[in-house]
Amino acid sequence: MQNKGAIRLFAILLALVCLYQLTFTYFTRKVESDATKHALAVAGPAATPEDILRYEHQYLDSILHEPVYNFFGLRKYSYLDCKEREINFGLDLKGGMNLTLEVKVADVLRALSNYSQDENFIKALALAEEKEKNSTKDFVTLFGEAFTEVAPNGSLAAIFNSAELRDKGLTYSSNNDEVLKVIRSEANSAIDNAFNIIRTRIDRFGVVQPNIQRLQKDGQVLVELPGVTEPERVRNLLKGSASLEFWETYDNQEIFEYLIQADNVIARIEYNKAVQTGTIKDTTVAEEEAVADQTVEEELALLSELESDSTDIAAEEGVTSLFSLLRPTGMATGPVVGIASGRNRDKIDEWLASDQVKSVLPRDLKLMWGVKAIPANELAQYYGVENTRESYYHLIAIRATGHDGRPPLEGDAITTAKERVSQRGSYEIEMSMNAEGAKTWARLTKANIGKSIAIVLDGFVYSYPTVQTEIRGGQSSITGNFTPEEAKDLATILNSGKMPAPARIIEDNVVGPSLGKEAVQSGLVSFIWAFVGVLLYMIFYYGFKAGAIVDVALMGNVFLLMGVLASFNAVLTMPGIAGIVLTLGMAVDANVLIYERIREELRSGKALKASIHDGYKNAFSAILDSNLTTFLTGLILFIFGTGPIKGFATTLMIGIATSFFSAVYITRLIYEWLMKKESFNVEFATGLTRNLFTKVNINFIQNRKIYFALSAIVLLVCVGSLATRGLKQGIDFTGGRTYVVRFEQEVDASKIYESMADAFAGANVEVKTYGSANQIRIATNYMVLDTEESGDKAVEEALYAGIKPFLPEGTASDEFSDKYLMSSQKIGPTVATDMRSKAGWAVALSMLGMFLYIMFRFRNWELSLGAVVGLIHDTLLIFGVFSLFYSVMPFAMEMDQSFIAAILTVIGYSINDNVVVYDRIREYRELYPKRKISEVFNTAMNSTIGRTVNTTLSTMVVLIVIFIFGSETIRGFVFAMTIGVVVGVYSTLCIASPISYLLLRRKAGGDVEISKVSTKLVG
Repeated sequence: MQNKGAIRLFAILLALVCLYQLTFTYFTRKVESDATKHALAVAGPAATPEDILRYEHQYLDSILHEPVYNFFGLRKYSYLDCKEREINFGLDLKGGMNLTLEVKVADVLRALSNYSQDENFIKALALAEEKEKNSTKDFVTLFGEAFTEVAPNGSLAAIFNSAELRDKGLTYSSNNDEVLKVIRSEANSAIDNAFNIIRTRIDRFGVVQPNIQRLQKDGQVLVELPGVTEPERVRNLLKGSASLEFWETYDNQEIFEYLIQADNVIARIEYNKAVQTGTIKDTTVAEEEAVADQTVEEELALLSELESDSTDIAAEEGVTSLFSLLRPTGMATGPVVGIASGRNRDKIDEWLASDQVKSVLPRDLKLMWGVKAIPANELAQYYGVENTRESYYHLIAIRATGHDGRPPLEGDAITTAKERVSQRGSYEIEMSMNAEGAKTWARLTKANIGKSIAIVLDGFVYSYPTVQTEIRGGQSSITGNFTPEEAKDLATILNSGKMPAPARIIEDNVVGPSLGKEAVQSGLVSFIWAFVGVLLYMIFYYGFKAGAIVDVALMGNVFLLMGVLASFNAVLTMPGIAGIVLTLGMAVDANVLIYERIREELRSGKALKASIHDGYKNAFSAILDSNLTTFLTGLILFIFGTGPIKGFATTLMIGIATSFFSAVYITRLIYEWLMKKESFNVEFATGLTRNLFTKVNINFIQNRKIYFALSAIVLLVCVGSLATRGLKQGIDFTGGRTYVVRFEQEVDASKIYESMADAFAGANVEVKTYGSANQIRIATNYMVLDTEESGDKAVEEALYAGIKPFLPEGTASDEFSDKYLMSSQKIGPTVATDMRSKAGWAVALSMLGMFLYIMFRFRNWELSLGAVVGLIHDTLLIFGVFSLFYSVMPFAMEMDQSFIAAILTVIGYSINDNVVVYDRIREYRELYPKRKISEVFNTAMNSTIGRTVNTTLSTMVVLIVIFIFGSETIRGFVFAMTIGVVVGVYSTLCIASPISYLLLRRKAGGDVEISKVSTKLVG
C-alpha cells in the first residue's frame, strides 16, 4: 500500500476535525436538556406544554451569549455559537414552517407603467401570466412576447414613460427591446429589495437558524423557519409591501416628564397584579381602610398621596416598572429616550400599548425601536453598559404631526438612493426625490433644523440624521457613522420605497412539533435497526474477523459522515436520514467487491497476504466507477431538487465520499496493521458461505430471448396502465393542499371522505389513513388557482367544516388548528409547473450523464447504449407498478419529488451493477482474448453473481427496515427503491448486458473472438 503514512495522517486529521465539529452538537443538546429540566422545575407538574416551552425559551434566551463550551482554553463558545455550528434538523424532524414567497413581476410592471390602463398593455400582462403557468422563461421575456402577439406594431415606450424611467435613458422613440431591457433591470432591483426586506423581517422574528435564499425563478424566495409554533403570525409578518416612512422626532427633554408619569402608571399596574396574585401584600390596604369614614375631600387627598408613592412602593417590593427595563439616556437633545435589551422589548411594547399609559403620553408621540443593536463600544462609552453579551437597542421618540397620523413623507417619493464616499472620507447616502416629494422634503427640513428626521421601515428606525439646513430640490444626503455595508444597506432600504408589490405565499408547508418528534424517533429507530442488520449480515457472510473489520469501517463511515455534515452546516431531514441509512447499504458494496476479489484470488491458489493485496488492487476501478456514477446522480438531485430532496442528495453525496474512503483505505490500514503479526490469519467466509455462488453457470446470453419476452410482457402491461390509469400525481406536480389531521380516537377514512367531498365541493379530494388509525391525510386541489389570502382562509374554513363532525363537541376553529392539525402544505400552480419541469430535466440528464460516463470510461458506445436501455427498462417498470397499485396500497404512491428522487437513486444503483459487469468484461478481454464474445460476457456476469447478491441483500435489509420503522412520509420512496433494486439487478444481467452483446456481435460480424472486436474496451 503506497503513501500509507499520508493516508493514516489524513484519516487521523479528518477524524479530529469531525470530532471537533460534532462537539458543538453535543454542547447544544446539553444546554437544551438543561433548559427542559429548568422549565419543568419552574413550571411545576401541572404546567401546560405551552408554559414549559415558554420557560425553556426564557432560559435559552438568558444564556444565548453565555459561554457553554471552552475549547481547551483557546476559545470560548456561547450557546448561540454552538447552535450555529450544530447539525441542523429540518422541518420534518423538529417542526416548523417552510414558505416560498413570490413578488409578482406583473405587479412591478404595473407600477412602472404608473398603472396604465392601455388595453394592449392589460391584455399582454394577462397573456403573460397565463403563459407563465407552463413556462420556465422569466416574466419580462414572456411579457415582451405577449405584447408582440397582442400589438405587433405597438410601442412599449408610450406605456413606460414615467419620469423615473426617463432618467434611466428611455425616450418616446426607444424601441421595445430597449424598454424591456430597462424594465427587466428595474424589476430585478425591486426583487432584490424585496429579498432584503423579507430577510430583515425574518431576522426580527427571532428564529434560530432560519434559512432564507433566493430561488432561480424571478421574484421567488424560500424561507425555512425551524421550530416556529405561530404560523399565522409568520404569514402576516411576511406578506405585504414595505412601508418606508420619514417622520419628525421629539427631543428627549421634551417628553422625559411624560415618561416619568408612564413609569409611575406601569409601576402601579405591576404592583396591583402582584397583589392580586398574592406575590406581595398590599401595604396600602390599612391606610385606605382608615379613611373610609373621612370626608370626600380628605379621602381624595390621601389617595392622591398614596398614588404618588406607588413607584417607591413598587421598587421596595421588587415589582418591575418602565425604568427598570428601559435605561434613560440622560441626554437633553436627540430623539433617543432610552435603551433596552432585546429580550425586554416585547414587554416594554406591551406596557406602552396599554390605555392607561397612553393616557399620560402626548397623543402625537410614537415610540419606535432602532433596527440595529447598539455597538459594544458605544454601549460602554455612552451608557456605561460593559461586559455584556446581550444586545441593546435604542428607543426613539417619533412625532406624528399630521391630523391623520400618517408620516409627512413616504417612500414612494424616493426616485434613487445610492451610497457614496463624502469629501471627508466617510460613507453617506445620496438620494433624489420626485417633484412632490422635493416640496414636502423642503418644508419638512425647514421646520426641523437642528432636530432629527427618522427614516422608518416596517415600524423600525434605520437612521435619524440631524437636519443642518433647509434642503430644496429633492437632492440630499444622509450622514452618519456608517460602515460601507451599512451605507449600502440603507441605500437599498431607501430604494425599497419603490417596491409596490406585496409578497404572496405560493408554497406553504407547516409541520407540527409533535409530528417532528415522531419523525426523529422513527428515523433513529430505522437507522439503528438497519445499522445492526448490516453489521450482523457482514459477520454472517464473511466470518467474524473479516466481518468485524468491515463493521469497524462502517461505524467509522457513520462517524465521518455526521462530522462532515456538521462541518458543512447541512440540514438533516427525514429523507436525509433515509439517505444515510441507504448509504450504509451501498457502502457495503465496496467491501463486498473487495472481499469477493480476495476470495477469487485465494481460490486461484495465492497466499493470504498476496490475495488481500491483489483483491484491493483489482477491485479499485469498479469501486471508483460505481461510486462516481452514484455521486453524479446525487449531484443532479441536488441541482434540480428542493427542500428535503436537497437534504437527501447532500447526505447521499457526502456518504458516498466517506464510504469510499472508509471501505478502501480504513479497512486497508487495518489489514496492513494486522499483517505485521506472524499469527495473522483471516477467513473470508463461513462454513455456510464458503462455496456459495462459486459454481454458478447461467447462460444469460443464450437465454436472452426469454428475458426479452418476459420484460416485453411486463412493460406492455405497465405502458397500458400508464396510458389508461396514468400516475397519481402529488401536489408537488399538480398544485393544491394537503393536511395531516390527528384525532383522539380511531376514525373511518371513508366517512371523513364523504364529509370532505361536500366541504370541498367540485374539487378532487383524497382521504387516506396516515400511519396510525387515528390519523388521516387529506389532499385536495380545491381553489388551487387562488393563492391569495382570501383563498387560503376559504380553504381552511372548508377544511374545518368537513372535519368538525368528527371532533369533540365545542371544538373551535383555533383549537382545531392548534391541537388536531399536525401539518399542512400548499403548493401553487406556478411552483408545481417548475417542479414538473425540473423533474423531467433531472431524469433526462441523469440518463445522458450515465451514457456519457460509461462511454468515457469504457470507450465503447455499445456498452453505454445497453446500460441506458436497461435504465429506461427500470424506470418504465417502476412507473408502471406505481400506476397499477396506487389505488390499493395502504400508503401514498404519488408521483412527487420523493418519487423522482427514488427513480434517480435507482438509476445510480442500477448503473453500479452495469459498471461492475462491464469492468469484469474489460478484464476478461485481456485475460481471455481467444474466447468468444458470448463466453466472455457469460463468464463476467456469472463471476459477479456473488457480489450482486450480497450487495442486493444488504441493501434490501436496509430498505425493509426503513419501510417498517421509518416515517410514513417516505414509505412510497422506499417502496420505489425496493422495486428498483430488484429490477436493477435483473436488467443488468438480463437486459443491458445482452443488448450490449448483440450490438458488439453486430459490429464484429458475428460471435467472434472478443479480441477481434474493433473497438477496444480500455480503462
